Amino acid sequence: MIKFYAYKGCSSCRTAEKFLKDQEIPYTFIDITTEPPSPKELSILVKKSGLELKKFLNTSGEVYRELGLKDKLASMSEVEIVKLLAGNGRLIKRPLIADDTRVTVGFKDDAEKVWSTKKR
Repeated sequence: MIKFYAYKGCSSCRTAEKFLKDQEIPYTFIDITTEPPSPKELSILVKKSGLELKKFLNTSGEVYRELGLKDKLASMSEVEIVKLLAGNGRLIKRPLIADDTRVTVGFKDDAEKVWSTKKR
């Protein structure tokens, strides 16, 4: 089953959710702001995605700016960053979509290709 970490107020999340529904892809909606992935789960998702940890950061978000993370990240360890993300789902780029083998962060054309059930 696909885990769809998203926030109802996010336009990218609404677009991704519409896509999943249109593709008739079953998923479990998880509000990323109230139930972010645990540090352990987040570490697994980062590894499974093959992406750099910083790709999981919502760098355009208000919390990111308020915490001044642009200047602090270089001196933080991966463990510290993962704990920070797990402690505040608003810091995670969304939507975060994952199943047993795939993980995408954000929702652009490449995410559509990953999750599409229709042959192209």
